[in-house]
Amino acid sequence: MDPRLGQNQGRESPTESASSRDTSPTMDGIVVKKREDERNDNDCFEQSVVRRIFTGEKVTLRNIAEERVDVISEKMQILPEEYLEDLKNGLRVILEGNGGSQQREEFLSLQKLVQSRSDLTPKSLLRAHRVQLEVLVAMKMGIQAFLHRNVCLSQSSLIEIFAYKKCRNIACQNQLPVDDCTCEVCTNKSGFCNVCMCVICSKFDFEVNTCRWIGCDICSHWTHTDCAIRDGLICMGASRVGTGQPEMVFRCRACNRTSELLGWVKDVFQHCVPSWNRTALLTELDIVGRIFRGSEDVKGRKLFWKCEELIEKMKGGLAESTACRAILMFFQELEADPSRNAGVGEGGRLLAPQEACKQIAEVVQEAIRKMEMVADEKLRMLKKARMALETCDRELEDKAREVAELKLERQRRKQQIDELESIVKLKQAEADMFQLKADETRREAEMLQNIALAKSDKSEEDYRSRYLKLKLSEAEAEKQYLFQKMKC
Repeated sequence: MDPRLGQNQGRESPTESASSRDTSPTMDGIVVKKREDERNDNDCFEQSVVRRIFTGEKVTLRNIAEERVDVISEKMQILPEEYLEDLKNGLRVILEGNGGSQQREEFLSLQKLVQSRSDLTPKSLLRAHRVQLEVLVAMKMGIQAFLHRNVCLSQSSLIEIFAYKKCRNIACQNQLPVDDCTCEVCTNKSGFCNVCMCVICSKFDFEVNTCRWIGCDICSHWTHTDCAIRDGLICMGASRVGTGQPEMVFRCRACNRTSELLGWVKDVFQHCVPSWNRTALLTELDIVGRIFRGSEDVKGRKLFWKCEELIEKMKGGLAESTACRAILMFFQELEADPSRNAGVGEGGRLLAPQEACKQIAEVVQEAIRKMEMVADEKLRMLKKARMALETCDRELEDKAREVAELKLERQRRKQQIDELESIVKLKQAEADMFQLKADETRREAEMLQNIALAKSDKSEEDYRSRYLKLKLSEAEAEKQYLFQKMKC
């Protein structure tokens, strides 16, 4: 059996997977933090934005779960982005499960409503609003990653995930069933992906380089070690190679074939133990101890005792480097045990040369077949990883261009605001100047009006005085004339 190893070691396992509850890609926190820093650098501009309060008809999570797709889609078309984001955040809070039994019951009620609807077909979902579709997928799958702002799947991908045509693990995204597998598990379990999910519990996680996943040598399906122990799939059985003596084996539920465990554990430790810290090493020793606790063969019992011994010593202060060397040395001693040589038959009897050569040939052919399977699996995973990497690179380039454009747009808007502020200040100064001139002109007009009134009064008085003087002189002349006439 091949270990669940890293990229260049053994058969590839579902490494790019996420827990059914833990949903966000690892880079999300970095991207979000970076965007927050960019927002803080532009407070002077962002603070001028006023958030509008939407007063129209609103949509709730229950409306999305209950009502027709086209009706809700039309309502969501006119809802503001802030409200839609708050709607997704509300479902994210429920999925986090920190609200107690009431929130769990609320989510189970919503999930039951979505799963029981027969009208949610790929054809009807094509008319769904983007946020509406993300909410429906998150409700049905119970995974909050579909609500994250940095997870951007196409509408067709979301519809395929909803219809169990594509793996719900965002880091996997295989078409289902993978490789058109016709086993009972892939056929009967809706949405099951044999690349990244456990055959028993159908969950996935980020665990790699560990004994916590067991891969089947025949069908390459994966199972949690804990699930296999709990369901009794790890037990004593006949070895498929070598002497055929009973040993601890894993029986795959998908193909019902067995895989030996001792060599698998040895391969995992030889390849992965240098990368484990103290906590990881203790965990792996505990897992191996639980795997071989019920072993009845000598080597399995020895491995169980060795794990128990190292766990006790490490709890007493033994350095992890010393424990690593001890367990690797133990595996070397097991491999050198003559009881596993090909020339020794069942019961310790010597085999005939032809029979021994035949068994060696069978072992070599089995090893070659395993290597070919591993190579094919690694090649397929490598191609997929390259495609995913290229897609991520393109997305990063697109995001970088968008960020640069947003920065330029923000700078341009800021310059426009500065220019407008300068124009407003200039116009205000001009208005103040014109107001001052108007006040001065008004005062001058009032002064000229007073002068004109004063001159008008004086000229009228002069005219009256001259007129009286003229009349007086005329009267005096007429008086003289009459006086002269009287004398004559």
